[in-house]
Amino acid sequence: MPTACILQKGANLRLRSERIEVWAPLEESGASSRIRDIPIHDIDRVILREGAQISSESLCALLRADIPISLLGWNDRFAGSFLPPTNHHGLWRLKQYGKTLDAGFALHVARRLVLAKIANQRRVLQRLAANRNADAPEEIIHFLQSMRRLSELTADLEELRGYEGAAAARYFQSWAAFLPEEFPFERRSTRPPHNPVNACISFGATLLYNEMVAAIHSHGLDPALGLLHATENGRWSLALDLMEPFRPVLVEALALDLFTHQMVDTTCFEPHQGGIYLSEKGRRIFVLQYERRMERQFMSEHAGHRTTLREQLSATATQFKSALDHPACFLPFEMN
Repeated sequence: MPTACILQKGANLRLRSERIEVWAPLEESGASSRIRDIPIHDIDRVILREGAQISSESLCALLRADIPISLLGWNDRFAGSFLPPTNHHGLWRLKQYGKTLDAGFALHVARRLVLAKIANQRRVLQRLAANRNADAPEEIIHFLQSMRRLSELTADLEELRGYEGAAAARYFQSWAAFLPEEFPFERRSTRPPHNPVNACISFGATLLYNEMVAAIHSHGLDPALGLLHATENGRWSLALDLMEPFRPVLVEALALDLFTHQMVDTTCFEPHQGGIYLSEKGRRIFVLQYERRMERQFMSEHAGHRTTLREQLSATATQFKSALDHPACFLPFEMN
């Protein structure tokens, strides 16, 4: 089911029966007007941007319905969550802690994530070339294939991270060639994003990140314990791990569509504290297209049935949990 995204500054969420009422201030009078009713049973998650407010009654009703609430700061970075309680998974977490310290298990999972990510990067570039009647970037495709082979053979986690980084650098170089001239992209910049393209990639990654954190939490696991991304204070490293194969398929493919199909223009971005960010208009467009892409059904050779990217996101967390007992079960998503 879809996500309720409340991005308007001054919006106020109130509970009435089994619905969340969204109130917003009227510019002329300063009074509030009810702009939407959201039945709780129609949504799976809520995203609030800094400046919106939510009542404690609304929070409790959403959490009782197992609906996570994620908060984004003014810079569209993930600020934190209200997550439904999962107090009955202590033994699973103990198992996760032990397996995370197992070097062989960490390498196995990290390698499969990198292999899937590079495979998806390659397919994204091939599809872009085919859709635009252009020649496939053979040199880059060959390079990505070589990075994938080396990733499969390496027995060193740091070396694996190096191959992943090298593949990402060459992939973005080729990916950027498909952007319109008025929206150039030289390199990734995140804190802050320095141009509209980076603003879209960062915002999409933030949405994906908070969904993966919630999915891991719902399975009773600790999203902070990374494998490909080293465990560090201040971030959910396992969420960063498990979302890697979805970055090319979802975040980067969506960002490119927004620019090449002229769904966003210069009015969708605004400068703030040395960076470029999506404006309120831009965020609305982005979230709408993000949800459509996440909920769109397709026949997946990987899954063997019709599915959605959101279902595959949840399936990745499920597979990781199964892999704590049976590592061979972990097969991250690869696009057709």
